[in-house]
Amino acid sequence: MNPTENQPSRRAFLKGATGILAGITAANTLAKAGMGEATSAGLSLPLGVCAGYEKVGLLKSLGFSFIEESVGRFLIPDAGDSQYEKNRVALKTEGLPVRSYIYFFPGSLKSVGPTLHHEAILQRADLALKRAKECGSKNIVFGSGGSRAIPDGFDRATAKAQHIELCKKMAPLAEKHGVTLAVEPLNRGETNFINSLAEGVEIIQAVNNPWFKLQCDIYHMLKEDEKPEEIIKYRQYITHCHIAEKQKRTAPGVMGDDFKPYFRALKQIKYESGLSLECNWTDFDKEVAIGLASVKKQLAEV
Repeated sequence: MNPTENQPSRRAFLKGATGILAGITAANTLAKAGMGEATSAGLSLPLGVCAGYEKVGLLKSLGFSFIEESVGRFLIPDAGDSQYEKNRVALKTEGLPVRSYIYFFPGSLKSVGPTLHHEAILQRADLALKRAKECGSKNIVFGSGGSRAIPDGFDRATAKAQHIELCKKMAPLAEKHGVTLAVEPLNRGETNFINSLAEGVEIIQAVNNPWFKLQCDIYHMLKEDEKPEEIIKYRQYITHCHIAEKQKRTAPGVMGDDFKPYFRALKQIKYESGLSLECNWTDFDKEVAIGLASVKKQLAEV
């Protein structure tokens, strides 16, 4: 028999077999999708809001996973230790976690510049981290833009070295208490130092401690025109996220900002930690409900 006589039928067989295999693969993919495996859409995250713990009843009823409180209001209140103990009792009674904290230390305590307050900052940090651990919290956000603002005419390289020196002393305190410090880049309208994820990571790499990581604030990223790809680039450092709309820091859903490109980036890096609404409020009770619904809707669409 001539070997070439059999080729057409062989090609037909191979084509048919390929089609069968493709069909099996497609069926398996659909089956996996039905079981909620990797092909399923959407991103599910613990959602919180930066607010006073007195809002706990409302936030529980709306379905928030946690509150993000203030260091100065909850952990080191002006009223002293007795108020802190009352806060701990409320936390235990209500049961809604305080996952993280903002407003680490005030602008009057300077981390850079001609006059430094490093010892006072470290003392406050040690107490705040200790109490955060007592409250079962995971993070303290290290923003404090007023503290790290570089004075006019002061050498930027010197200021950066001063800040790194402080952070190298602060990171072991975070490690000691088992609470992560999350460096927060802020937009240039709020401070003139550490204004991007890249600049935050420079500090983190210099400190080189696993308890000293990165805060990703989508509001500040929008203000600085940082692209979602920066989230992917610095994925290994990100431990916590904030969100608000760009123009007036309103709650998601008030102006209608589209956050889905940033949510897709978080999904791509398999981010699973907290996402907090940190907003300017005109009607908290109304807008916080709008914000939660908007974030949930956009997360479901990525």
